[in-house]
Amino acid sequence: MPKFLHVADVHLGFDRYDSKERTLDFFKAFRDVLQKYAIAEQVDFVVIAGDLFEHRNLQPNILNHAKLCLQDLHAAGIPVIAIEGNHDNCPYGIKTSWLRYLAEWYDLILLEPEAAETGETIFNCWNAADKRGGYIDLPCGVRVIGSQWYGASAPTAIAQLADAIQQLPPHSGQTVMLFHHGLEGQIARYQGALRYTDLLPLKTAGVDYLALGHIHKNYAEEGWVFNPGSIEANNVEESTFTRGAYLVTIDASGIQAQLKQDYYQRPIARLKLTTRGQESLEDVEATAIALVQQQMQSGQLQSNPQPIVELRINGQVGFDRLDLDTRKLQQTLKELSNALIFLLKYDVDSTEYASPIAEDANRQQIEQEIFTDLVTAHNTYKKQAQVLAKGLLDLKDLQQDGRSEADLFQFVENLFNPRSPH
Repeated sequence: MPKFLHVADVHLGFDRYDSKERTLDFFKAFRDVLQKYAIAEQVDFVVIAGDLFEHRNLQPNILNHAKLCLQDLHAAGIPVIAIEGNHDNCPYGIKTSWLRYLAEWYDLILLEPEAAETGETIFNCWNAADKRGGYIDLPCGVRVIGSQWYGASAPTAIAQLADAIQQLPPHSGQTVMLFHHGLEGQIARYQGALRYTDLLPLKTAGVDYLALGHIHKNYAEEGWVFNPGSIEANNVEESTFTRGAYLVTIDASGIQAQLKQDYYQRPIARLKLTTRGQESLEDVEATAIALVQQQMQSGQLQSNPQPIVELRINGQVGFDRLDLDTRKLQQTLKELSNALIFLLKYDVDSTEYASPIAEDANRQQIEQEIFTDLVTAHNTYKKQAQVLAKGLLDLKDLQQDGRSEADLFQFVENLFNPRSPH
């Protein structure tokens, strides 16, 4: 009974947020997945359906992360089969990649279709001597076929791949194919996704298990198309996705794919604070702190390992939105939550003319309320709002009486600084 592990979108070398510890998370997650669901489960092989790396150009430590994982599997006698994804494929005009390096020196089986002299796609059998080939027949009885990153040309490439598969020597076991592309309808804002019907030529050609990558969310279609999602969340939005690795067994009843998620992952919490416009700057700061404290007391925020926390503040505020020192508040909340990374998203509108005005209010009352609201919206002067609003009304009267600019200037000086020697 063949058994294998299907992973995709490992993204070793992930470096957003400028955190070495966060970069290390992707290595820890990948190695833990392999230990628990490949080595401990004694699978026959492991497939990586693209994007082993985050970048095409690697730092030495990131290459070492990949080597360590491959060495773990090699020591357990488990072959690793991979294809290139859009993150780790060969740059245009270059004929090699770091995956090719791993194939040459660390026993990675990198499957790549080739182009015949006549232009059509062909699959050559994996040659262990020169470390090249487009498919491999494994001792467990499974045939694994590779592909490449095709981007917008994927529908045309699928037809060519299907024709090439049908030209392969007969095979009595199950056929697994690796393909790095996504299906439509799985995530928003994804251009160029394939329709399910685009994949059907591969099924007709004999593919029993299509191992997808590229979209970081788990999904499966019709019992033969499987996408595990990314090993670790690449951003806070992905923390809401179901993700993991497929542990797959093939028996007389067919294909059994179990999504495994119990492995090392950095906890991510997303919080939201909506303001109504009546809060002062101090109120907003205090409410944000209280929200984080509440989440900690309820156990929603773990401290080991340190979480990644996002707080979104949106709505309206009754002061100049720029008066809130977001960097200081972010640092306070980061220390309070013991977060590895604290993301503060501050998207509010400042309210003006917020005070209710009676329907029978006279002109002077309306002007008084308007001036009061304008002054209150300024963090520096809001505590003097009533006095300054009255002063602005008096200033308007002085101007209408034709007083000189010197008189008006002296009035303003006295209004804002009553102890001025002037």
